[in-house]
Amino acid sequence: MLYPQRLTQFTREHADTVATLLCGFLLFLGWLALHLGALGWALLLLPAAYVIGGYESAREGLTTLIKEKELDVDLLMIVAALGAASLGLWRREYHLIIDGAILILIFAISGTLEGYAMRHTERSIRSLMNLTPDTARVVYLETEEILPIAQLKVGNEIVVKPGELIPTDAVIVSGYSTLNQAAITGESLPVEKTVGDEVFAGTLNGYGALKLKLHKPASSSLIQRVIRLVEQAQTEAPPSQQFIERFEREYARVIVIAGILLATLPPFIWGWDWETTIYRALTFLVVASPCALMAAIMPTLLSGIANGARAGILFKNGAQLEKIGRVRAIAFDKTGTLTIGQVKVSQVISASEYTQDNVLQTAAIVESRSEHPIGKAIVQAAANLDWVSATEVQALPGRGIVGIIQEQKVIVGNAAFVQQYVTNLPNELREKATDLEQQGKTVVWVAREEDTGTRGRKDAGTISPSSFQIMGVIAIADEVRVTATATISRLKKLGVEQIVMLTGDNERTAHSVAQEVGIERVYAELLPEDKLDVIRNLQKQYQTVAMVGDGINDAPALAQASVGIAMGVAGSDVALETADIVLMADKLEKITAAIHLGRRSQTVVKQNIAIAICFIVLLLIGNFLGNVNLPIGVIGHEGSTVLVTLSGLRLLK
Repeated sequence: MLYPQRLTQFTREHADTVATLLCGFLLFLGWLALHLGALGWALLLLPAAYVIGGYESAREGLTTLIKEKELDVDLLMIVAALGAASLGLWRREYHLIIDGAILILIFAISGTLEGYAMRHTERSIRSLMNLTPDTARVVYLETEEILPIAQLKVGNEIVVKPGELIPTDAVIVSGYSTLNQAAITGESLPVEKTVGDEVFAGTLNGYGALKLKLHKPASSSLIQRVIRLVEQAQTEAPPSQQFIERFEREYARVIVIAGILLATLPPFIWGWDWETTIYRALTFLVVASPCALMAAIMPTLLSGIANGARAGILFKNGAQLEKIGRVRAIAFDKTGTLTIGQVKVSQVISASEYTQDNVLQTAAIVESRSEHPIGKAIVQAAANLDWVSATEVQALPGRGIVGIIQEQKVIVGNAAFVQQYVTNLPNELREKATDLEQQGKTVVWVAREEDTGTRGRKDAGTISPSSFQIMGVIAIADEVRVTATATISRLKKLGVEQIVMLTGDNERTAHSVAQEVGIERVYAELLPEDKLDVIRNLQKQYQTVAMVGDGINDAPALAQASVGIAMGVAGSDVALETADIVLMADKLEKITAAIHLGRRSQTVVKQNIAIAICFIVLLLIGNFLGNVNLPIGVIGHEGSTVLVTLSGLRLLK
């Protein structure tokens, strides 16, 4: 029973291939019967070839005509083939029926090859994504239970043994191992993971057993988001393809009108006989159809998307693959983008009335509610200190964070923000902060409300500057990514006209990092809306502008940019959803690869369009000169379609 099942599955998955093979076989038998004088058999076999080979094209063409009131190339091919068959029956020149069947066969072969190309591209993408297991080993009261991934809940603990795939995004609660993250990040080298580290669904566990805890629903794991984005990318047509599709509709109308004129006027103008006129008109319908032009773009862009996915570059749609190749200016966020984003507390300096632990503890209590990398670094540094809870915590992107601790309001943020509530910063602390900033470190100021008898009467969002005292400053150090300098250099060599850095950090720290990586133009102390304004100004000057970022405060700029590029691993959910391109391995050097891929895709598309137009023009000239018959026209027309489709597949390499 196994073989019939496999045959049925193959037939279902490759119906176009089966139909094409049957069409070719019936055409051969019909041709053989005709040459052997068995006309009855020929007239039985050849119509069967027409029906089997042309059914799908006829169905699609009629559906487009009835539902959308539009003509397409599928219907034109069927009309040309039926016209040739009718002319052959009328003139009793049965070789014309063979010509029409050849048209059907070659059109079916072209469709089969295009379908193969699309399936190959889809498999190239999906093979990267179909990596998560269907079940997970969940721990319940020291016992293990196998559950489907869909039934997992936040807080569940799961066990992953050596050599198994990670079933969903989670955090390690016990164990140590190395994980192969190539499917997610494109990074071939295994990465060491231990307690507290996040692991991603679809990555392969190494030699150590791991106990994981789910911190997000399985449906929102990184790999699931990638799958949804890839599916969306395959269904959305880029602007160039939309233009070609609109052009096809208008072009098909012109072809039909021209075909009718060619089928009626030549006998009166040039004295052609009716048989020659109709035959030339049918050949015209074939050679003038824009099949190759229609196949010039999408196979190329889908191949480029597949290529990028294998390299850890996720294009959300073909439009972004087109745009990235035309980028003239790029804006980089600093923290988490040009730097690794894993900042650490390097120094704590307290005012005379407080200790270093007082300063660190106070900042950590309010920052524990923050998702910002600086906040996380402060919390990590204060992990061994005793805490209390903060209330009415409010994060102000680009400024800092405020909250209430034991009925006293607390402010943690940059100097400009804290100075709104503390009129005079201590000179000694100001000088030390300046020295730290000149070293490229970020300085966070901590202030709290003095005990004036008015505690708790105002919420955290209505802070008064009258009663606050500086507790101290915290110096935060972040390392520049190893590849940042080389990436900026390569972008300049690629011809990117302007590279800028955008950051909410202070001027000194910003310029220190910019100088290290080779960026001359810096915008510092920016709020999210300020970054948005910078992108708009760059677009006025350079038109196509890319923005590279990773945080929530980068989301508006990522959305405004012609091409938004997010860091896939370090990036926030908002940044990932907003961006057009995701760098799955957080590798800046992939930006140059994306630009190169975008430029190469545009070159291939232009080559394909040129090939398609040249074939159409040459075949039209040959038809009017009488040097192209229907089979040659079919071979030339469909051959050009296959050629541009295969040309587009070059981007898979």
